Amino acid sequence: MALIEIRNLSKSFEDNHVLRGIDLDVEQGSTIVILGKSGTGKSVLLKIIIGLISPDTGSIRIGNGEVVGMKRKELNELRHSMGYLFQGAALYDSMSVRENLAFPLVRKEKLDGDELEARIVDQLRLVGLLDAIDKMPAELSGGMKKRIGLARALITNPRIMFYDEPTTGLDPITSREISYLMKSLQERYQPTSIAVTHDMQCARIIADTAAILHDGLLDQRGTIESLEQSQDPAVRSFFATE
Repeated sequence: MALIEIRNLSKSFEDNHVLRGIDLDVEQGSTIVILGKSGTGKSVLLKIIIGLISPDTGSIRIGNGEVVGMKRKELNELRHSMGYLFQGAALYDSMSVRENLAFPLVRKEKLDGDELEARIVDQLRLVGLLDAIDKMPAELSGGMKKRIGLARALITNPRIMFYDEPTTGLDPITSREISYLMKSLQERYQPTSIAVTHDMQCARIIADTAAILHDGLLDQRGTIESLEQSQDPAVRSFFATE
């Protein structure tokens, strides 16, 4: 059963037609990876799905709710069921790792001090960074920031997860480690997930299915293995750039 249903989604910025009628179903509990080269509109698609940008045309249904045109109060309530991992991890520079993880919990759940600390400690153990609990973001490497960002995104056990270029800026070894960590946490929490990336190593590890965004359309989709066998020139050229 599809938790997210997108129909005829279009978006232009002046003469730049970024999305040209996107149709997409995301099955509950699955992970779909949207592949595409830089500048093809992958991040725009994510921002439209979560209501940060309005589409020109189209429908986005999440569960029983229509996101397009949704009132701000309802949209904020819907976002409480979502988690996000953005390109730069988006940690709060003025907060310690402990405070960064506490922030979404305090906003969404009423926990006493001991419960809050226990959730934070458990989450940091899952990403292998308990010893960084009192560090500031400036003291962390790029890979550590991604791990903390992932821990924070999943600490509230969101129903839906969005990953925007989750391995950008990382070396290949760290990228692989983050991808396997994402896969592990996906299996643990089982959210319905959409990831956008041009990192094929990451896509191979985390994707149940994938789709290629090309010329504003998602015409090619399936498993990574099936896409690799496609005879479509655009798809073949995409895999040829690995």
